[in-house]
Amino acid sequence: MRQIGIGLLGLGTVGSGVVRLLQDNKDKISAITGRELVIKRVVVHDPTKKRTVELPDIPVTTDIADMVQDAAVQIVVEVMGTIDPAESYIEQLLRAGKHVVTANKDLIAQKGARLVDIAQQKQRDLMYEASVAGGIPILRTIVNSFAADQILEVSGIVNGTTNYILTQMNQKKVSYAAALKSAQELGFAESDPTNDVAGIDAAYKMIILTQFAFGMNLTLADIAVEGIDKIRSEDIAQAQSLGYTIKLIGAAKQIDGEINVSVGPVLVPNENPLAAVQNENNAVVVKGAAVGETMFYGPGAGELPTANSVLSDIISVTKDIGIGITGNTFNTYRQGAALAPADAVKSAYYFALEMRDIPGQMLMLTKIMSEVKASFKQLSQTSNDGDFAHVIMITHEINLAQLKKITTAIAKLESINVISTYKVL
Repeated sequence: MRQIGIGLLGLGTVGSGVVRLLQDNKDKISAITGRELVIKRVVVHDPTKKRTVELPDIPVTTDIADMVQDAAVQIVVEVMGTIDPAESYIEQLLRAGKHVVTANKDLIAQKGARLVDIAQQKQRDLMYEASVAGGIPILRTIVNSFAADQILEVSGIVNGTTNYILTQMNQKKVSYAAALKSAQELGFAESDPTNDVAGIDAAYKMIILTQFAFGMNLTLADIAVEGIDKIRSEDIAQAQSLGYTIKLIGAAKQIDGEINVSVGPVLVPNENPLAAVQNENNAVVVKGAAVGETMFYGPGAGELPTANSVLSDIISVTKDIGIGITGNTFNTYRQGAALAPADAVKSAYYFALEMRDIPGQMLMLTKIMSEVKASFKQLSQTSNDGDFAHVIMITHEINLAQLKKITTAIAKLESINVISTYKVL
């Protein structure tokens, strides 16, 4: 049986998972592809570091030139992370005639278009299923299973770290700081968790999902991004009392032929399936004009779930090599949709307000709402400490322009403060 040589850039958690799956499922993979997949070379930052997998007699070096020049390597798996030097490495490998599989969401979201162009020029495959939602095969599903449908919206929980933190805050009633510390101790969060907790990681994944669902290339500047680092235990408790669970939701939605993409905390009704997605799990909801809503649920991170998505790409590339059709773009859908204007993007909103306990405050709030043609769905006082009353407001559906007018008007008042504002699903 003809061999296909595999190279690994990085041998950390995901890289080790790839090795395990290749070793454990060798016979099944060969039966499916008609090829024997063999690891030929590994490039890492530190070859002396102790690994969790055994690779006897396989060269492990620090020099990308070793991989580029090795004719025995046909497919390279990049699981080292970061943009620099990963972008340069992948470009060199593609230009040298290697096929590349990557799990690098930051890279694909920011530099993917350029690398895809290089792959096409060189007639090589560039696959990246594992870059979004870990073990959930969402990208290939959108490409294949929704090819004949018009996607109206793709949304969901796409970051396992933040979902774990919010689960701890919801279920164990701990503070944000305590939940983050637990996530770091378990390895779900980095020592510097900024990308996760500020919503940046989720935004990169939404950039990729938007490319696949709507054919649009976005940058981070095109997305309204808010993280979970300012969520208070009081907001968690108040949402629960109202029948909601707070989740970090990424959403890309078509509105009259234009697209809005956002990432931020959202009050999700408890009867919605997304409210039941716990800990490091992810869930992506795809809404199509023909099929309606379909939810894809599974582990959003981890050694073997993510490695499984990498292996699905490796197998896809191997099949392409076998029948001589390499160089096809993973996602060929392109269209020139525009970003939706602020007055077209609508949602209900939750406000946590602090008001001085003096007459006329509710009247001022009502006047502001009336002036922007917005209305209350719910308005209630939750507590009073003698000087300030704490008030919860949930609006009926308003657009982003109205939301900005409301928050700007309240900010001008000395007697009312907006503590937090979140979208309501």
